Amino acid sequence: MSRAVSGLRVAKHSASVNPPEVTKTRNTQLSYDRLANEYVHRIYHELKDKPLDRELLDRFAARLRSAGPVCDLGCGPGHVARYLHDRGVNICGIDLSAELIEHARQLNPGIEFRQGDMFALDIPDATWAGIAAFYSIIHIPKAEHVKVLSEMWRILRPGGLLLITFHVGDEILHFDELWGVKVALDFHLFRSEEVANSLRAAGFLIEQVIERDPYPQVEAQTRRAYLFARKPEDV
Repeated sequence: MSRAVSGLRVAKHSASVNPPEVTKTRNTQLSYDRLANEYVHRIYHELKDKPLDRELLDRFAARLRSAGPVCDLGCGPGHVARYLHDRGVNICGIDLSAELIEHARQLNPGIEFRQGDMFALDIPDATWAGIAAFYSIIHIPKAEHVKVLSEMWRILRPGGLLLITFHVGDEILHFDELWGVKVALDFHLFRSEEVANSLRAAGFLIEQVIERDPYPQVEAQTRRAYLFARKPEDV
């Protein structure tokens, strides 16, 4: 359906009982590990059929080309990172799925990719000049948005730019099977103003909110939202 990453909290828990959020995140990770081959086949070349996505990534790249390191957060097989790299952005990629990271490394030599936890990234404060988070929050409930967005805010430099995308709606879509592969995934749809409010609560300034209808025969038929936000300069 889309690129995804969720937060994996590394903590000591009972061997027999895990908190629900740990179990859910583990299921998400394992699901994308199982989906990795099919995901690459279906998703890696998707940008060629998505003109608005390319236009917005071009704008993102133009602002960050000489600004410093940037991350494709929830990078999947690295196609967004590759697109930005080819436009002169100093880009790296992070994803929850180890299998997708391996595919990203093989498909995109010259770009650094590693497995990581959106909720607790092993990155110093104020490191990145920008973050592209394409469909990276779609497995994260609304109640957890401020937490993960605050982690993005922490790692961005003052003035740093965030481009975040998601599916528009109110539903939670559960899948036990996707593309013929057994999974355990919940896809969360959000309203643009909900995500904008979470961004503001995390300390971001909203620059622009854009929505579009789905491209027929190209992607899942859900409306899409793109938000440009930035970390204030005076922090």
